[in-house]
Amino acid sequence: MFSTKKRLIERTGYNNIGRYDYLKLLATEFKTTKSREAKKQTLANLANFAYDPINYDYIRELRILDLFLHILSEPDKILVRYAIGGICNLCLDPLNKAYILRNQGRQLILPLIFSNDEESVLSALTTLMFLITNSSKASIVTPDLINRLTELSNSSNKRIKNLVTIFVTDYCDKPESTLQNTEESSSTDTSEIVS
Repeated sequence: MFSTKKRLIERTGYNNIGRYDYLKLLATEFKTTKSREAKKQTLANLANFAYDPINYDYIRELRILDLFLHILSEPDKILVRYAIGGICNLCLDPLNKAYILRNQGRQLILPLIFSNDEESVLSALTTLMFLITNSSKASIVTPDLINRLTELSNSSNKRIKNLVTIFVTDYCDKPESTLQNTEESSSTDTSEIVS
């Protein structure tokens, strides 16, 4: 999985195509193919390569991050799922995080929390958490986001529900957080409280 550049060079495949060249081939294939299935497979591969920090320089140089950001506006839910997954894999890196925030990433990612594709919602929420900095928090943790988190806190999907709990606990200030577990507050029996 994670490796050094030296080790990657040593492990180059039978056709002697290095990581940079392979990523370049994938990006070119995505842009030139007419096949929808080939686009999906290629984008899934690019998102998987985004998982390994050794590829970050290559991904920036090849502008694959721009490709991911552009796809977030596409109507194809599968392509969007792979693109937000790739962004999620990249956004902990400080250079990638700054690039995403500078290039309208927040505006492109926020609508995905309203998607009916659960994987996209999970990746979007995780990405937004990773993008929060002292300077970006106010533009990410907005009343609209808080309202959506409130809705998602009632999700039947435990992964979404748990991620919302983490998001609220770690990134929402107490006064602005309107999420409260109404079941807990309504089921509190005051007779059990001993002074």
